[in-house]
Amino acid sequence: MKIAVFSTKPHDREYLDKFNSNDRHELTYFEAPLNADTTNLALGFEAVCIFVNDKIDAVTIDKLFKIGVKLIDLRSAGFNNVDIEAAKKKNIKVMRVPAYSPEAVAEHAVALILTLNRKTHKVYNRVRESNFSLENLIGFNLHGKTVGVIGTGKIGVAFCQIMLGFGCKVIAYDITESEMLKDKGIEYTTLVDLYKNSDIISLHCPLNVKTKYLFDIKTFSKVKKGVMLINTSRGALIKTSDAIDALKNGQLGYLGIDVYEQEENLFFNDLSESIIKDDLIERLMAFHNVLITPHQGFFTKEALDQIAITTLKNFTDFEEGLLLENEVKL
Repeated sequence: MKIAVFSTKPHDREYLDKFNSNDRHELTYFEAPLNADTTNLALGFEAVCIFVNDKIDAVTIDKLFKIGVKLIDLRSAGFNNVDIEAAKKKNIKVMRVPAYSPEAVAEHAVALILTLNRKTHKVYNRVRESNFSLENLIGFNLHGKTVGVIGTGKIGVAFCQIMLGFGCKVIAYDITESEMLKDKGIEYTTLVDLYKNSDIISLHCPLNVKTKYLFDIKTFSKVKKGVMLINTSRGALIKTSDAIDALKNGQLGYLGIDVYEQEENLFFNDLSESIIKDDLIERLMAFHNVLITPHQGFFTKEALDQIAITTLKNFTDFEEGLLLENEVKL
């Protein structure tokens, strides 16, 4: 099958080629993102393969339909960037990678916590300049702290188990509760109680109509003053302008994000010689208690292996008319 692979970086090509046995699928790589302005690149292809910052709205889907594209395959678990209803109306199948080493993202969330807390990023730069002072480097013990986890899917479960290992009290919120986590002593609670009682809150939920701007000015007014907020899920779970206000007044004590609501204009690109026109992220980067990483939570060898394997399996299942295990449905 002829497949146009969009938003590709060298690692995408390396891992997809690695598992594309005997070149079964004809993969053509494009660095450009897929959106309404770039659908012409997909002309002559039966399928497109996309990533998190490609914008597949109704207009894009209509254009893909007109040039004969029958499958949209995401190299990610999230699919909020695809208009699933519009795809269904055009009978275009949408598939994804529902799980690809949940430990990779969970461990990155913990890395953000530890770095923000113990300020290892600052220490690294100090020591390289022969500054061995401990001034302003005081952190806190994770042991005994209350960690609130919003979303206990596979990544949330992995994160909960790591925090239990630190000796934290873990409380959680999800519309579907995990009996396994309950057996381990994790208490499910209301969002209000989670906000009020958590020293650290980590987000592991999908982005949808109900969760967009889950953390806005109203939510920040309910959290424990000085809370640490970690987001390795989707950028628009947090309203950035409100987070800035909460940082300024001290209600939000620390912010660690691997995702950002306007990241499609920034992440995965080297902009070191460019003028950043996004005032919100520039403001965030000015805070000493904010840590931003460029959507790298998934970026481990194990995760990239699984993403490539599952992505290619999705193509094969579609091509052979098999049950589409990883199809996204309304």
